[in-house]
Amino acid sequence: MIHKNIFLLLGSNSGDRSDQLKMAIDLIENEIGKIFAKSKIYETAPWGKVHQPIFLNQALKIESPLSPDELLINAQSIEQKLGRTRLEKWGERLIDIDIIYYGDKIIDSSNLVIPHPHLTERKFVLVPLTEISPEFTHPILQKSNAELLKECNDTLGVKEFTG
Repeated sequence: MIHKNIFLLLGSNSGDRSDQLKMAIDLIENEIGKIFAKSKIYETAPWGKVHQPIFLNQALKIESPLSPDELLINAQSIEQKLGRTRLEKWGERLIDIDIIYYGDKIIDSSNLVIPHPHLTERKFVLVPLTEISPEFTHPILQKSNAELLKECNDTLGVKEFTG
């Protein structure tokens, strides 16, 4: 079975950031599923732990035959292939692949929470997400991405990356 309306957010603030995003996208297409939409790349201020390099973020809309747990395992495997090591929460990273939405599924397990629990607080998630799917509705809050972005109080900078 193919699952649709899966949204991922890619992030990198270490190494060749744009190259990391490109390599992650290639691996996602090969190992997770078909990509239907890609946002622009955005340069974003770090969130949570502010004393670190600026991030590049990009949202993807995909479809995949993988279950949510399989998707998480494959995303973490791609992160490891690209050199990610998890040293500290919200710290520097070569690549980060977050599952933002998995269709209208609501999951709250010890290893996976979908929709992503912090998406409504973070412009670096909502700006690229709204670019590719402004009308997609958060399955718990019943608000569109565009509405969530309008209501977001995050003041950290998010601007289009020009290379």
